[in-house]
Amino acid sequence: MAEVVLLDFWPSPFGMRTRVALAEKGIKYEYKEEDLRNKSPLLLQMNPVHKKIPVLIHNGKPVCESVIQVQYIDEVWHDKSPLLPSDPYQRATARFWADFVDKKIYDLGRKIWTTKGEEQETAKKDFIESLKLLEAELGDKPFFGGDTLGYVDVVFVPFYSWFYAYEKCGNFSIEAECPKLIAWAKRCMEKESVSKSLPDQEKIYDFVLQLKKVFGIE
Repeated sequence: MAEVVLLDFWPSPFGMRTRVALAEKGIKYEYKEEDLRNKSPLLLQMNPVHKKIPVLIHNGKPVCESVIQVQYIDEVWHDKSPLLPSDPYQRATARFWADFVDKKIYDLGRKIWTTKGEEQETAKKDFIESLKLLEAELGDKPFFGGDTLGYVDVVFVPFYSWFYAYEKCGNFSIEAECPKLIAWAKRCMEKESVSKSLPDQEKIYDFVLQLKKVFGIE
């Protein structure tokens, strides 16, 4: 087995975080695509608690949960492209916003494409409110951590690949509501570590349409 292995599933925004962090650090790794309907023995062995991707395997030892993986990558390969700030307060603030992304963005985004009518309208409203809070935290900085791509950017930017699907399913424009946030996402996409780690937005939308059929959501 290679020194660094990533068990992942291509549309997963959580797996994308780990891909971006590894790319930002210039770490070579073996990518193993998982079939989530038929999970590999390796995945079940390496993540017996949650049985979920992504799983980062380093020297045969598993690290589970994407935000923990990003922190681990930053600590192990600390000599290049630091992601978390060195100041304890700034580090705590970055972790707070990463936690906010974790608690809000995925679930609200999912509600946009799995619901309709009043429930969907509420999800869209809550989603935009959450994005506006993140936009306010970004302010006029190029990235959340300042002048360089950092921890919050790595945790949040994968959802940009899902924005088009949310917009199409919810019939709304994120850019109209949060122009600074979209400008930030495009700035992130100028970095090869991000653009090569995130799938095409239309490919994600096609995947969401397939899921809607599977779940019987019209």
